[in-house]
Amino acid sequence: MAATPKIALVTGAGTGVGRGAALALSKAGYTVVLAGRRIDKLEEVAKEAAATGKTLCVSTDLADPASITALFAKTRTTFGRLDVLFNNAGVGAPAVPLEDLPFDKWKAAVDTNVTGTFLCIQEAFRIMKVQNPRGGRIINNGSLAAHTPRPMTIAYTATKHAITGLTKSASLDGRPYDIACGQIDIGNAVSPLTERMVVGDGVLQPNGSKMIEPRMEAEDVGNAVVYMANLPLSANVLFMTVMATKMPFTGRG
Repeated sequence: MAATPKIALVTGAGTGVGRGAALALSKAGYTVVLAGRRIDKLEEVAKEAAATGKTLCVSTDLADPASITALFAKTRTTFGRLDVLFNNAGVGAPAVPLEDLPFDKWKAAVDTNVTGTFLCIQEAFRIMKVQNPRGGRIINNGSLAAHTPRPMTIAYTATKHAITGLTKSASLDGRPYDIACGQIDIGNAVSPLTERMVVGDGVLQPNGSKMIEPRMEAEDVGNAVVYMANLPLSANVLFMTVMATKMPFTGRG
């Protein structure tokens, strides 16, 4: 008798890291719930994953609590359980001096990156605590901004630092229920958000110069997510850093 496929949910699954993780999880045997704002992009990923596994596309706005509730209700109704949640979706803000950042851009980053992630964790806990077998794994996308900021990125940096607090608290609070929570911090994966790093003069550096920065394939991040997901619930990667080898992060660049 074939084993019942495990259920994984990926937010921001339509492009970049989310797409890479969704496809890698599908190849690893997971049934994958694809969540994101653009249903057309989700359906493109579903077509790519069709050869390896089953998917479910759910149009979701992480800035809308009702949309998040509907996403997890649909997952539970369709599959009856949730084994892995990859909290990947996130937004940035304009690269402007912090005193010029509009409040609505700050709030958009907080609503999606922090509140949206918290609500997804909360919904996952509600499912994982009572399902049989009990428990599951939550993986948060922290970014290297969870450690070190880029110039003029206060909203993104602050929200990614907040992800670290969510990860630590969820890891602690999940212990009694066999819910493992970890964080993957990614540097310069190929995605629409990093296209600016390889266009023109590149991106602003702390010394005021600009440079083109090396990137890595999103598929490599997906493989790292699969490694974390496949661990037994008795083991956990609390923090993992996956980055382009030659990007200017460690040392002095």
